[in-house]
Amino acid sequence: MYKIEKRPSGFLLTFSGKIAKDEMTRWLNESKTQLITVSGKFGVIIDMRELAPIDGETQAVMVEGQGLYKAKGMAKSAVILSNPVVTQQFKRLGQQSGIYAFERYIDASANSNWSGIAVAWVRDRIDPDA
Repeated sequence: MYKIEKRPSGFLLTFSGKIAKDEMTRWLNESKTQLITVSGKFGVIIDMRELAPIDGETQAVMVEGQGLYKAKGMAKSAVILSNPVVTQQFKRLGQQSGIYAFERYIDASANSNWSGIAVAWVRDRIDPDA
């Protein structure tokens, strides 16, 4: 399952369960529609705490989507994770799509204030890795 929510400072994306290529393609197409309404720089928080690992075809669609958000003005993103396998997948995908330098990965299983940390990075540019 995925969900796209528009927020004052950008978007909140939620991914959970097992997502296959066809569903990720629907997310990509819906993202294209949502991003038409955006101008200027914005931030994205991606909640993947309940996402299962995804296969290679699905990863390719996700990389395309990450590149789309970046091209449309995404300045910062924070990815919230709780599964070590998914964490490694998305760090690698971020590197492939060119957004790794603007993205921070927050382990929700190790930090109960994951939401505050994500907002501080995306909105206020307070680096959680500093």
